[in-house]
Amino acid sequence: MTRRAPRLSSWRVRGASASYPCAAPAVGDGAGPCRPSRRVADGSDFRSHLPGLARRRRPGARGDLCAGAVRGPMRWRRVGRSHAPWSASGAGRGRPSGKAIMKKPRTAVRSRPRKQASRQEGREKRVLSSSQVKPPTPNACAGTMPEFPGAPAGLARRQEEVVVQASVSPYHLFRGTAEVRAFRENLLRWYDREKRDLPWRRRAEGEVDLDRRAYAVWVSEVMLQQTQVATVIDYYTRWMQKWPTLQDLASASLEGVNQLWAGLGYYSRGRRLHEGARKVVEELGGHVPRTAETLQQLLPGVGRYTAGAIASIAFGQATGVVDGNVVRVLCRVRAIGADSSSALVSQHLWSLAQQLVDPARPGDLNQAAMELGATVCTPQHPRCSQCPVRSLCRAHQRVEREQLLASRSLPGSPDVEECAPGSGQCRLCAPPSEPWDPTLGVTNFPRKASRRPPREECSATCVLEQPRAVGGPRILLVQRPNSGLLAGLWEFPSVTTEPSGQRQRQALLQELQRWAGPLPATRLRHLGQVVHTFSHIKLTYEVYGLALEGETPVTTTPPGARWLTREEFHTAAVSTAMKKVFRVYEGRRPGACKGSKRSPVSTPSSRKKPSPGQQLLDSFFRPHIPRDAPSLNSTAQ
Repeated sequence: MTRRAPRLSSWRVRGASASYPCAAPAVGDGAGPCRPSRRVADGSDFRSHLPGLARRRRPGARGDLCAGAVRGPMRWRRVGRSHAPWSASGAGRGRPSGKAIMKKPRTAVRSRPRKQASRQEGREKRVLSSSQVKPPTPNACAGTMPEFPGAPAGLARRQEEVVVQASVSPYHLFRGTAEVRAFRENLLRWYDREKRDLPWRRRAEGEVDLDRRAYAVWVSEVMLQQTQVATVIDYYTRWMQKWPTLQDLASASLEGVNQLWAGLGYYSRGRRLHEGARKVVEELGGHVPRTAETLQQLLPGVGRYTAGAIASIAFGQATGVVDGNVVRVLCRVRAIGADSSSALVSQHLWSLAQQLVDPARPGDLNQAAMELGATVCTPQHPRCSQCPVRSLCRAHQRVEREQLLASRSLPGSPDVEECAPGSGQCRLCAPPSEPWDPTLGVTNFPRKASRRPPREECSATCVLEQPRAVGGPRILLVQRPNSGLLAGLWEFPSVTTEPSGQRQRQALLQELQRWAGPLPATRLRHLGQVVHTFSHIKLTYEVYGLALEGETPVTTTPPGARWLTREEFHTAAVSTAMKKVFRVYEGRRPGACKGSKRSPVSTPSSRKKPSPGQQLLDSFFRPHIPRDAPSLNSTAQ
């Protein structure tokens, strides 16, 4: 007689704490955090329908499915025929009420002797207790189940956050809701009193239209990336005056965007902002996505931080953000000394930021954390006496303990909590090779990430000028490619070459002739060097100059080249490096004033006539200059 496969309706987890039920969605359909599990009609092993279950087990806790909530060994049992949610019950605490639990057929699972099982349970309990896992709160258990195929990105991210928190010492976590509430209240109270009056905050607070508000926040957050507030204020004001709405920016030209962005650095940000505005207007009906997930998914150049900032400040979504200032604050508040750029630390910081965000005032809380890092919890000279959360700061507590130990003559140490991992080195603490430095105080945190030095490159560039051009002197500019470094910006004709040598002059001269035709090679003169460091490149410009004095003015240029006046050059979309190059050229022109930083042209009318006595002294100490001394416009020997 063929044995009939048992009908499997749903599965229940045993061995988890009853006070922390797993609320993650199961494999089957259904809405809400607790959904019925799928029936396995063929009677096959349930584990074949849960891919990744074995991979998600934490070392040392056999069968640990809900990380951080399990207090005993996990056993799977089949529940009655009705659909049942995923749940957990404590081992030895009785079966859940209202559900008849049927044991699995002996042929499917081989049971262990009772004594062996008891010893194994004891070992697993000791491992779990030694790892100092903090159980998640009942309303935060969603996402603790293994990640199933097709799970949304937000759910997968929450799962990772729970796994990260379950694998670290409670010393780097907040104890509970009381500590989180105190952090929020103290920080928001300080922010309401001390926040800076910034143009993007005024515009966002006074804007009723959600899309306009999101646009105002979006522009400010993109500009503030890797740029100081003082520098951004002027650029932001001019930007919003020129393009006050998304529709205005979408209709603008990329040339105009690059022109206004010139000097702000990281020029791809402006290009991506322009692309994003066009996509919102042309593809999304003029409406900015309302959540952090859709913002990051749909808008070019919008990453996790920018999406969270827009969603929380403009739309009130309770989502945390982590930028450089927040990294510094959280690393000091929770004494995180490991490399802040590592994946583990980064994920833990995002988890903390999400835990701290205030559901009632998410945007203000995020801005307050960034404001605290920018004005009080600064990198080099933090003002701990003015910090609103210093009572919760573990780095500050460490400093106070060191000071107390130094002032006490009696042996012993004050009662200050420290990280005490169960075994081995804590992955969030500083490595043993970098011990605590008492002279640094709280600036021991965060640990500076080891950065690779920028690669060094050399470029030869030439300022080609027509002093006698129609309408006044003009200089030649060419446009860079639409991709890569400084994409789409204008520059003087340049070539990438070796640091020195005759080949450099030859290559540069060929580049100049490609844009302007035949040129007098003997007039090409080397004027100096300009060193400019980009984010990943240290570029040395060898600056040359060539003035076309007696030649017929060039009136036609190929596509991608322009002859501009000096006034047009200063308003064109050129990089800061090219402005430095032009200052070197201006400083070597005949009659230029060498004492000024920008080397303005000195004219006789602008110079004050010296007294007769001063003229006599000047003539006595004036050095002898031969008449045949070379100048910029003379022919090189």
